[in-house]
Amino acid sequence: MCGQCNHRFTTFERTEEAVIIVMKRSGGREPFDRLKVRAGIAAACKGRASVIGALDEIVDRVEDRARAQGGEIPSASVGAFVLDALRDVDEVGYLRFASVYKNFDAAADFERELSELGRSLRGVEPIG
Repeated sequence: MCGQCNHRFTTFERTEEAVIIVMKRSGGREPFDRLKVRAGIAAACKGRASVIGALDEIVDRVEDRARAQGGEIPSASVGAFVLDALRDVDEVGYLRFASVYKNFDAAADFERELSELGRSLRGVEPIG
């Protein structure tokens, strides 16, 4: 309230979200970009109905994990967070994203990742 004219004011407090800085492999730094993460996931999951409906939820999970890490995080962590989220939602989208994120250049890379995915989903070692 103003001490001179007795006018009453209302104030609102808002929390200000801390900016997440992503440290690129090249050494550069840039703010976390939800749209960039969303576009990468959407490209990997093109035509996958199980992911398209959950896209914003997946991006939210990735952003929440990045925010929990603190101010600056490596881009590799963002990619790992995306893989963790996709593993739970869609195996094909997971493999597509992994192929770009992990720079697959041979069929053996897909085989190895598929084997790892199978173990993580079952929680057991494959036989043979």
